[in-house]
Amino acid sequence: MNALALYGRYAATSVRAQFSYAGTLTMMSVGQFLATVIEFLGVWALFKRFGHIAGWSLGEVALFYGLVSVTFAIGDTVTRGFDVFGSVFVRTGAFDRLLLRPRSLTLQLMGYELRLTRIGRLAQGIGVFAYGAAVTHFAFTPAALAILAFAVVGGVAMFSGLFVMQATLAFWTVESLEAVNIFTYGGEAAAEYPMNVYAGWFRNFLTFVVPVGCVTYLPMLAAMGRPDPLGAPGWVLPLAPAAGFAFLGIALFIWRFGVRHYTSTGS
Repeated sequence: MNALALYGRYAATSVRAQFSYAGTLTMMSVGQFLATVIEFLGVWALFKRFGHIAGWSLGEVALFYGLVSVTFAIGDTVTRGFDVFGSVFVRTGAFDRLLLRPRSLTLQLMGYELRLTRIGRLAQGIGVFAYGAAVTHFAFTPAALAILAFAVVGGVAMFSGLFVMQATLAFWTVESLEAVNIFTYGGEAAAEYPMNVYAGWFRNFLTFVVPVGCVTYLPMLAAMGRPDPLGAPGWVLPLAPAAGFAFLGIALFIWRFGVRHYTSTGS
């Protein structure tokens, strides 16, 4: 079987397992939806009080918010194996079993679980984006749709890279989850707002170190047909999501370094 077909088998098995407990799946998905809706209500309350932030309206921020929510939801769905790598595989010694199989480690971890409960976060992101599009009269032109699709794919790659780096840290410390959450969930929260609301050093961090701005802020500006208030060249905006793939490539390179230095638990 080729890699894509094998991943399809992994995904199908995971979906069947989760639908075996349809009630639990439904309640967890609804819980995800409600929890993220409450988060956006906090954004709404902020704009209700101040009206505009750095020249941005609630509808415009809803576009950024919706885009990053959709992107993160998909990335979180397909990288469950890396998310729980430290506790499920390294600490228990189960990673040794993956090493014995004649298949890519990355493929096996990607196929560990297709986390369907994240459909609640995905639905919330789509809903918030639809609200922003309606309020701002966003034009769904072919060019805008292509930019948004590229942004979502690049964003999924970037967030997947963060989860891969989180898993890599577990080779040296299995208690790395909370530290990396600063960059995964924290990065997702930071990308919900336009970059020009932040201080310069933080903008640079979100652009050149953890490039969440490249996969959300810059392409969203291009899709909206707006220039960057920070002065980025217009030709850079639609191409910026490519940074997500570069980030994932770096993360996988570091991952392979960690695999080469894995010494097992001895159990």
